[in-house]
Order: sequence, then structure tokens, then C-alpha cells
Amino acid sequence: MRKKQHHKGWNEIKTNDSWAIFKIMGEFVNGFEKMSKIGPCVSIFGSARTNPENKYYKLTENISRRIVEAGYGVITGGGPGIMEAGNKGAHLSGGTSVGLNIELPFEQHDNPYIDGDKNLDFDYFFVRKVMFVKYSQGFVVMPGGFGTLDELFEALTLIQTHKIGTFPIILVGTDFWEGLIDWIKKTLLGTFSNISPDDLDLFHLVDTEDEVITILDNFYKESRLSPNF
Repeated sequence: MRKKQHHKGWNEIKTNDSWAIFKIMGEFVNGFEKMSKIGPCVSIFGSARTNPENKYYKLTENISRRIVEAGYGVITGGGPGIMEAGNKGAHLSGGTSVGLNIELPFEQHDNPYIDGDKNLDFDYFFVRKVMFVKYSQGFVVMPGGFGTLDELFEALTLIQTHKIGTFPIILVGTDFWEGLIDWIKKTLLGTFSNISPDDLDLFHLVDTEDEVITILDNFYKESRLSPNF
């Protein structure tokens, strides 16, 4: 009898997994339909916990304004903190302001600076991450936590393995990023040889909005802007 119950439960799990495919497909279809209309955009990543008085909140807002002035829209994760600053700078500058929200048990809620028709909600991190990579012409990565690092290293991995074309990945904030970059150079590259020297060219480290715009402009000077795969 117990075996039978266990077998039945396993079948129910498999059935639920099968039905989940349709929900996943729905998120992809909705995301592709809306994101394909947004035009060239740059994604900004960073901590949801950064308050408006923090220097990186203010810097993010300035970077976002400059990105819009350079002819791009801005995509963020749609939440508070650095994400809010990115959408705020784009919104106040009259540019495209996209938010890719995710259902989370804490921290995440829509910020008020996202365009009404460009506010998307996701249940699945992996679907949301595809939207960031597919429809961004660059990543600006501000100080953040695990989620920010996840987005950063996924993009680096996809470019390193030629699964997507190269695009600018710009880390902002030497005081935040230099420890990680030192570890990458000394440990990943130096001690263990787990990456190649050329992999260090996949990202840039800067501290100002001028540097961010210069990198974007130089990269796209002679390139046609398009989705990344």
C-alpha cells in the first residue's frame, strides 16, 4: 500500500512538471512579444537594498540619464534600490524605461519609474535572465549582491563560450569590484589557470558616467544594434 501511494505521488509530481512547461512557454512568449518592441537598451544591475542617499544610487541615476541621452533605453530588474535609480534616470530624461520584475518573498516590488507598457512580471529567474541578455546592448553592473553577481557571471560565461555575441559589460565602482577582480586575476587566472588572459578583456572597470558612455559609444561606433541571439 505504501509503495502504491509513493508511486502515485511521483506521478503527480511528473504531471505538475509537465504542466509547468506551458507556464514557462507563456512567460517566454509574453516576454519576447513585449521586449522585441523596445529598441536598443542597456541593462543596469545592482542591489535592491541601496537607499536613495547612497552615492551609487545617485551615480546610477546619472548614468541612466546619460544612457538615454546617448540614444538607448534602460532595462532594470524593476525593483527598488539601484534598479529604481536606473528607471528613474531614464524616466526623468524621457527615455524608454523597462522593468523585468520577479516574484520574491522579500525586497522586490515595482518601482514607480517604469513605463506602463514595459513593466513585465516573471515567476522564473531563467526566463527573466534570457530577456536581459537577448534584448540588451550592454550591461552596466553597479554594486550588488548574489543576484547581481549571478547576472554578471552568466553574461561573462555566455560570451566566453560564444553562445552570444560580445557586448560591453561595465562594472562601476572600483572600491566595490577591485577585490573580486584581484581574485579573478590572482586565483582564477594565476594560481589555477581556470580562465585565459583574454577573458579579462570581457569586462571593463570604471567609476564615472563619462567612462560608461565612452565604452558604449566606442563599441557601437561601427556596429548595428540588434538582439544578441
